[in-house]
Amino acid sequence: MSTLLQSGALPALRATSSLLHLPPSLRPLVYAAAQSRWQTTSSTKPATHPKTALFFPGQGVQRVGMTTDWLEAFPNTVRPILQEIDETLQTPLSRIIADGPNSTLTATQNAQPAIMATSIIILRVLEREFGFKTNERVDIVLGHSLGEFAALVAGGYLRQHDALKLVRRRAEVMERCSKEIGEEVGMVALVCEADHLSSMVEAIHSFLGHASNEGAKTDSHSDTDLPSVQQVLIANVNSKNQIVLSGSIARINELLTHLRQFAGHDPRAVRLKSDSPFHSPLMKPAADVMKKLLHQSSPSAKGEDVVMWPGIMPCISNVSARPFESKEQLKDMLAKQCVETVLWHDSIIYLHKEEKVRRWVGIGPGKVGRNLVGKEVGMKGVVKGGGVWGISDPREVESVLRDLDDTESSGQDDMHFESATVLPDPPMACVQRDLIRDESRYDGRNVVTHLEQLQKGLRFQGSI
Repeated sequence: MSTLLQSGALPALRATSSLLHLPPSLRPLVYAAAQSRWQTTSSTKPATHPKTALFFPGQGVQRVGMTTDWLEAFPNTVRPILQEIDETLQTPLSRIIADGPNSTLTATQNAQPAIMATSIIILRVLEREFGFKTNERVDIVLGHSLGEFAALVAGGYLRQHDALKLVRRRAEVMERCSKEIGEEVGMVALVCEADHLSSMVEAIHSFLGHASNEGAKTDSHSDTDLPSVQQVLIANVNSKNQIVLSGSIARINELLTHLRQFAGHDPRAVRLKSDSPFHSPLMKPAADVMKKLLHQSSPSAKGEDVVMWPGIMPCISNVSARPFESKEQLKDMLAKQCVETVLWHDSIIYLHKEEKVRRWVGIGPGKVGRNLVGKEVGMKGVVKGGGVWGISDPREVESVLRDLDDTESSGQDDMHFESATVLPDPPMACVQRDLIRDESRYDGRNVVTHLEQLQKGLRFQGSI
């Protein structure tokens, strides 16, 4: 493989190959060669890569068939995970994900474990099929609401088996809470001008009696004086101009009238497709169940705690918008998350401004998370020294890994990144067809020789 690195054939591989089309047994070998440019030996000082965050989506991104392409492209990795999921949950979740119907998949008790499972499947494909080393290339993890469980698995705090059981139980209780409610509940997103959000949130807290001063709490409007079924909470602070309200729809309408008539705000209100008031006082039974489960021993590792501490990298809490600081705090906040506001915007701003995260990689179905992050940090795709990416489809893997490779050394102030311009792909496609047609003919040396020959026919501009 050193011949490949010295010859300069590696840029050709990185810029023109389609790793997805290589036989499974060759993908780690070829991708490992691409990584060798920035990996160091014991005789050299490790490069400082831009701080990198891995983030995972929450409920609402589910769709029928979201694992199908992954299963077809990477059956050796994906099929065993899907089988493990079905066995763990004692339900044919893999079939529900693949075939639906949508009404069954969208049910909270199915949607939540399905989304988490899909996110983990994608992460495992990166690790096992492409040799992606999460603990070396990622510095911090976070997830939006439900996505926090996938983040805790990726960060080394929860075992995959245990996390699936926790999420399924959490979802079952949440669904039951919603069905037992005697009036209309749901979630409503409010969108306003960015410079108006702070004062609007203050007005909402004042109306609901959530303000810190005692005078506000004794106001006749105070939600704390109402039964939980009539209470409303800010469920999510998603971005600099968007929040989500959760709880009684009648109470939310009262609040909107107050904001427009007396508080000088006129936000655009959008009813979300959710009949469950997530992150509201109505979810307290789910918080209680989670607290109990998190203080029991691991279902998959006898005699061990369900939470592993420390993890392999920091994980940001939805409740505090800061990294978890202890095992007990993690258990407490993960349970409270059911009834507390998801401080997503605060989390992104903290990582962007204080932790100086420059690379953001979304793992899981849908693009909502990637779009929210990109909007907050002012990046889309790759930029000099960083970027925001999302991987929800197998066809996106190669380009994202290539961009990560290209920006890997940009954490050093004296290094600069310049994109490479290469000729179109057909020559490499021929090599791939060769490899797929007769995989047995090629070992590492043969792949290198084939690529060296290919290199002679390619012209490059710029540097990688």
